[in-house]
Amino acid sequence: MDSGRIRTPRTAPRGARTARVAALAAAALLATVVPSAQAVAAPAPRIDLTVLVVDDGGSAVEAITAELKGSGVPYRRIDLDDPNRPVLDAAFLSDTVDGRPRAKYQGVVLPHETAFGPDSAEHTALRTYERTFGIPQVDAYTWSHPGVGLDYTNEGGWSGVLDGATAGVTAAGRAGPFRYLSGALTFEDNDPSIAESYGYAGRPRAGYTSYLDVPVDGAAGGGRASLVGEYTADGRRELVVTFAYNQYQRQFRALARGIVEWLTQGVHLGQSRNYLSVHVDDVFAPDARWDTARNCTPGDFDCVGDEGEGADPIRMTVADAQYAAAWQKASGFTLDMVYNGGQGEQWKTEHGGSDPLTDRLVADRAQYRWINHTYTHPFLGCVQDNTVVPWRCATDASGNTLWVGRSELSGQIRNNHNWAVGKGISVDRSELVTGEHSGLRTFPQQPADNPHLAGALADNGVKWLASDNSREPQQRSLGTATGAAKTVPRHPMNVYYNVGTAAEMTDEYNWVYTSRADGGSGICESDPASTCLPAPLPVATGYAGHIVPQEARTALSHVLGNDPRPHYVHQSNLAEERLLYPVLDRVLADYRGLFAPSAPLVNPRQKDVGTELNRRAAWDQALAAGRVTAYRIGSTVTVKAPAGLAAPVTAPEGTRKQLLLGTAAFGSPYAGTRSAWTTPEVLQTSVTLTLPTA
Repeated sequence: MDSGRIRTPRTAPRGARTARVAALAAAALLATVVPSAQAVAAPAPRIDLTVLVVDDGGSAVEAITAELKGSGVPYRRIDLDDPNRPVLDAAFLSDTVDGRPRAKYQGVVLPHETAFGPDSAEHTALRTYERTFGIPQVDAYTWSHPGVGLDYTNEGGWSGVLDGATAGVTAAGRAGPFRYLSGALTFEDNDPSIAESYGYAGRPRAGYTSYLDVPVDGAAGGGRASLVGEYTADGRRELVVTFAYNQYQRQFRALARGIVEWLTQGVHLGQSRNYLSVHVDDVFAPDARWDTARNCTPGDFDCVGDEGEGADPIRMTVADAQYAAAWQKASGFTLDMVYNGGQGEQWKTEHGGSDPLTDRLVADRAQYRWINHTYTHPFLGCVQDNTVVPWRCATDASGNTLWVGRSELSGQIRNNHNWAVGKGISVDRSELVTGEHSGLRTFPQQPADNPHLAGALADNGVKWLASDNSREPQQRSLGTATGAAKTVPRHPMNVYYNVGTAAEMTDEYNWVYTSRADGGSGICESDPASTCLPAPLPVATGYAGHIVPQEARTALSHVLGNDPRPHYVHQSNLAEERLLYPVLDRVLADYRGLFAPSAPLVNPRQKDVGTELNRRAAWDQALAAGRVTAYRIGSTVTVKAPAGLAAPVTAPEGTRKQLLLGTAAFGSPYAGTRSAWTTPEVLQTSVTLTLPTA
């Protein structure tokens, strides 16, 4: 079990006085750069849409860099520990293009405000550059002191551990870069025995506008002190962050969007959304049940002495289907039903020709989205040899691997699609989830894809095939022909397919995540990617008290990380004690407590996720190859990219896109800005946007 927590060291940032603080902050989202007096005298400068990141190896800069990379914002990283790094001087930061002054970077991220030394030539050159071109600077990790517009913490402020503390987004923050937040932000406290966040809250001085603050007992001026705010002085603007964080912590993830919007003044390449999709696999099929006595699942090859799938499988009932429909309506969230029509038909045959569950789900078909999961859910990779544990691929007399054939693969896909169409279920032919993600390579037994898979996908018009993100987190192509299918990685949720009750779930969880000395399997001891529980969870309370909050936290971290990949569970999790709902209820409640209505959850279907990942990969490749040019001159933004490449662009409300004749509103609204994947219009070679001037 690995919560993803990173412990923050209590050491001060380089050059910053006794400070454990981290960078996340925001300041007013400005639609238009107002250059200083020096810049006004020259032609309107060109501001290139690239961010300069000065990296000291700390977690704060790493976190902001991860946000830039994840949302597609171009940046150039300078490693302070590299003896051969370029020197920041006037020539490095700016030049002249076509007779016009050019600022090479639209924003600067520093580990703290004096990263180069307060008396260094680089420090002076950077400040002159920022003042001349109106370039914002983020101080990623600093402490409360007058140099950043704050009083010392002993002057009505506070410093200490922030775990579990609730901070408030100020009125200025809600009107500016953090307008997408609801107003309150609670710092994570995942382990009471470990200090996870430390901060320095100071009282603002002249020129400082607080965006995030905390109450301070006995302090004057309303009893609150700032953790994030904008400091304006000497013709420059700095976003000041005075608490420690890393890229995985919820408080940073919630603030990350606003930091980037402040840094880029709301105009940048790249875009970000908060995504959540949940696939429910094996709909209409029964799932085998965990055996708490033997610590295995009947039907699995490693369940010693097992003769079949057991006498007590887990399958939804009519009441479960009715509950699912009602829950969707009440929660405002749609599930993806990943179905096996043939399994439903087999159940009906084995139960007197009647299947009320299928009848109910089909009657409610319009309330869900549906994805083909093959007709009877067979393993579609190599032919499995189950005479050994673990299984292996069967071979012929010459030692060649035996594969499930193209005809069977294609039939499983086609028959399931036709079954749904015959029931009046709307299903997209381009989407597919194979049973156990089979057909794709499965390590260690099957290190290659079934060679017949790509052809069967093409036979049936499948373009987007689900894969397991825990095995293959990157999207890849299947086949070499134009229009070949691509994978769509899915996050497995740690709510097991083979349990119907909380007690069963906790028992199996203990088996997986406790040491041999504590009666577990010891898998957690031998797997370097996992950790063991300090003690087995109580069977009666372990699911609600430990597993639910942990799984909800993991899922929400994906949502806040601009990750469109779906999560997947199984129909058994909607049956009996309906174990999925407490997790989803927690995710939805925590999300809606954090975000304002302007930043709703985006619930994409599988093909839309595939398209998004494909676009991102192409975009990242173009950036890495230096094939994208984007800049701003006054209120005009120009983006040039290779032909056919869609560019992600974010801009303020009121932005217009230049058409062949006239203009149109740009993009779609999200979190207080507008954004889109966009390409040049007919007869154009670049994208041209006009920003609002007010």
